Amino acid sequence: MRKDVRILLVGEPRVGKTSLIMTLVSEEFPDDVPPRAEEITIPADVTPERVPTHIVDYSELEQTEEQLDQEISKANVICIVYAVNNKNSIEKVTSRWIPLISERTDKDNRVPLILVGNKSDLVDHSSMETVLPIMNQYTDIETCVECSAKNLKNISELFYYAQKAVLHPTGPLYCPEEKEMKPACVKALTRIFRISDQDNDGILNDAEINLFQRTCFHTPLAPQALEDVKNVVRKNISDGIADNGLTLKGFLFLHTLFIQRGRHETTWTVLRRFGYDDDLELTHDYLFPSLKVPSDCTTELNHHAYLFLQSVFDKHDLDRDCALSPDELKDLFKVFPYIPWGPDVNSTVCTNDHGWITYQGYLSQWTLTTYLDIQRCLEYLGYLGYSILTEQESQAAALTVTRDKKIDLQKRQTQRNVFKCNVFGMKGCGKSGILQSFLGRNLLRHKHIRPEHKSYYAISTTYVYGQEKYLLMQEVVTEPEYLNAADIACDVVCLVYDVSNSKSFEYCAKIFKQHFMDSKTPCLIVAAKSDLHEVKQEYSTSPSDFCRKHKMPPPQFFTCNTAESPSKDIFLKLTTMAVYPHARLRCMCSCNRCTFCICQNLLNSDLVQSVKTKLYTAV
Repeated sequence: MRKDVRILLVGEPRVGKTSLIMTLVSEEFPDDVPPRAEEITIPADVTPERVPTHIVDYSELEQTEEQLDQEISKANVICIVYAVNNKNSIEKVTSRWIPLISERTDKDNRVPLILVGNKSDLVDHSSMETVLPIMNQYTDIETCVECSAKNLKNISELFYYAQKAVLHPTGPLYCPEEKEMKPACVKALTRIFRISDQDNDGILNDAEINLFQRTCFHTPLAPQALEDVKNVVRKNISDGIADNGLTLKGFLFLHTLFIQRGRHETTWTVLRRFGYDDDLELTHDYLFPSLKVPSDCTTELNHHAYLFLQSVFDKHDLDRDCALSPDELKDLFKVFPYIPWGPDVNSTVCTNDHGWITYQGYLSQWTLTTYLDIQRCLEYLGYLGYSILTEQESQAAALTVTRDKKIDLQKRQTQRNVFKCNVFGMKGCGKSGILQSFLGRNLLRHKHIRPEHKSYYAISTTYVYGQEKYLLMQEVVTEPEYLNAADIACDVVCLVYDVSNSKSFEYCAKIFKQHFMDSKTPCLIVAAKSDLHEVKQEYSTSPSDFCRKHKMPPPQFFTCNTAESPSKDIFLKLTTMAVYPHARLRCMCSCNRCTFCICQNLLNSDLVQSVKTKLYTAV
């Protein structure tokens, strides 16, 4: 909404422009009227819309054409004043003033006009019959008001309508020629309906209508008032009410009715509550609320955000299979101006046997977006209506900014839940296979991923001593000599070499020595393609001796060429190293005998996983 309103009064000499302004200010008709009133400002606290209002008088006797041009360019609304007892002043509205204003304003940014018939106390008839054809001819005219400065008739109403024309303009909402709402308005209200339809059944039930009412107008509808609204819809359109709830068609009809009856401020209140500006675009402040993220800090979704995203998932998972089919995902994104997730998302997160994003994969993708691109996360939550449905000031309330990583290292503990693992290795060593294995895909399923759907990220959850943590893996493809700070910044490093390629390990050793040997970032070396014949590495020391020398865990042998899902041991180890970078893990094996392995096997057992699934289904 605008922060102030500037009203300009124009018209032929002696029609009463100055008298109207002075009567408004003094609340009495002036005995002595000057040729022109000075600009006045009405404070916000005494105007109906609580907006400062500037009122400017134009006098043909005292001002030049150039000054008139300047005032027109600065005005938010122009009142063309005529005298109801002077036919010439009425004729000048169309022969002079409307063409003059049109010439001096941009075609794409027309100023709303209000016709003001002053001196109604001097005649016994109304000028509306003469003025109505003019209003129908020129769409820029918002309304017409007949008033009397002498009798103080409709003076306050005149300036209220002028304010209203600026703050709640009809132009963006409604086409008077077609007698229907404009496409942009229909699109915005359709998005609002879909956000408010929390059970996704295409109908706003009584609870959803009252939540919508409280959200926009801070008070619910009384039961009888709610029933009256439904009856109005029933009487006018056949399919506006279904199962005693309001359909999208009924919702749009009500707003059309509001506008036609001059109550477009109701529609504007709804639109602005849901983030729209005067051009029916979501505002920058709504989509991108201020959020400061210091360096060495990361961003995560908090518990309330995950609950909200879970409710959005449940709303669109119509078949209750804990996965979103392409149609269900498309339905979810109908409140977005574009589809935000590309085909690479299916290679980034967990999917089911159909290739559909699972509940875990869905939350993982949101977690990835929050970690990597906080502005995009804020934007997406804005499209979903997070701040509105959760009754928060903005979607920034959904986020947690973690403390500086250096403090975590000093205190030897962290409250973070998302950890980043950068995966290095020469081309063809098996990095992509490791990322896809993290998502439960073996080599056969990996080969079915089309090149254009390839992703350099993989994110999912692991359990570290009973606590669920997200591990975000990134395949680094930058050549060693071009690596920058962003390529190196992570919580744990995975150095991958191919056991069947004798030159593969040298690349890992080079990366480690150049970038991580003197850092506090833990590193794990993975011997990939362990199902193939192992050859001796052409390097000064063997991988095992290299690890021993640099006090790293021994190389972890791994293959994704398995009949079932590949082993997830290395991902557990990588996550554990990221969570406890300061600790020397007592066990980095898969012996199934030590306490570490027994605890992890229990947490990953089918029993525990089935209990988790049942708990989620129950929730």
